[in-house]
Amino acid sequence: MIKHSARRAGVVAVVAVAGLLGAAAPALADNPAGVASAGSADFTKAGQQVVVPTLAPCSVEGPTSSAAAAVSAAGVKFGASTSTCTTTVVDQENEVTTTKSEAKGQLFELSALMSAGGARLKVNSWTITCTAHQAGTNAGWAVGGLTGFPGLPQQIPANYVYQVKKTSGVVLANVTFAEVNLPDPNDGSIAMNLMHFRFTPASGITGDIVVGAAACSPTP
Repeated sequence: MIKHSARRAGVVAVVAVAGLLGAAAPALADNPAGVASAGSADFTKAGQQVVVPTLAPCSVEGPTSSAAAAVSAAGVKFGASTSTCTTTVVDQENEVTTTKSEAKGQLFELSALMSAGGARLKVNSWTITCTAHQAGTNAGWAVGGLTGFPGLPQQIPANYVYQVKKTSGVVLANVTFAEVNLPDPNDGSIAMNLMHFRFTPASGITGDIVVGAAACSPTP
């Protein structure tokens, strides 16, 4: 089940995806109980490797909150970010819980493609969330203030691939919005990357960048 809506202002997009627990699902989930982070980067340009380790990681198993200061590396910037991974008891007598794993960030910027004829790509603010209960999971995201992404649709579905092109039409990178992983067979768990940048050979860059990530599994 996918629900999504979007409105153009600077652009704001929202999507929710559900992973439902089937009757024949295995006892253990493929994804973690509940994690979130602001993302990471690992790419090489002109022989120089740029690595930004996973920012502000949290887990319902601890640490349950995290924060990262703004990070600037050659060709990429992540603004300040935070994450929280919480567990709530909804039925103490029967030890029933729910979880919520969420990361928030701001002022992401990718300039690495400019030397190849691409645009400067910016994201003003974003949020990604994964919530879980006994019957399944839900992942959702919101992003505001996108620049350098002309032609985005009014409604952005899960796993939407946007092509970053130079003016001649050559594709320099593919950006997957709301990149979803649902295990097969479906065990009710879900993982989502808010934005996943993958460079093409035409860019002269190898590697990838993730902005915002979360995953969770049905609660016991």
